[in-house]
Amino acid sequence: MHELDFELDRDYIELNQLLKLVGLCDSGGAGKAIVASGAVSVDGEQELRKTCKIHAGQVVQIEDVVIHVQAGG
Repeated sequence: MHELDFELDRDYIELNQLLKLVGLCDSGGAGKAIVASGAVSVDGEQELRKTCKIHAGQVVQIEDVVIHVQAGG
């Protein structure tokens, strides 16, 4: 399992953009396709909303990659 920490510099980030910014895909469009495929879970629940708002404290998982979203300072 590979774990990443992502520091959020605003109130939230859209799920597809998060996947792009951590390097799991090349574009927001590719991120939307990954989410639509059902491969992504947020806080342990499958997430199919491509632009779901991800807030600090949430955990996003795609396959064996876990992203911990943290509040920026």
